[in-house]
Amino acid sequence: MCEVFAGQDPARYRAVNRSVRIGGHSTSIQLEAAFWVLIDEIAASQNFSTSRFLSTLHDEALEINGSVSNFASLLRTSCLIYLMSKAQNPAQPPEFHIIAAE
Repeated sequence: MCEVFAGQDPARYRAVNRSVRIGGHSTSIQLEAAFWVLIDEIAASQNFSTSRFLSTLHDEALEINGSVSNFASLLRTSCLIYLMSKAQNPAQPPEFHIIAAE
């Protein structure tokens, strides 16, 4: 029943740490490798580097919500939103609007 999930390549769920600069501070984010693939794809779709995308997303979430209590969870759910958007309209790439000025 769960063979598709259980039989996946363990490299996909291997934890990967990336050092990034957010809000002028260096930090490390740990996510599963599969999420980093999607985050890189989302960033490229916005014509941003991954680092710039992460910083912009953090700044916008901070502006909208007043705080970002769990950035790694925000990133995982952003990946889900991205994939659900792609599934709803496979002929058109998901469109996201970055608020911050270029």
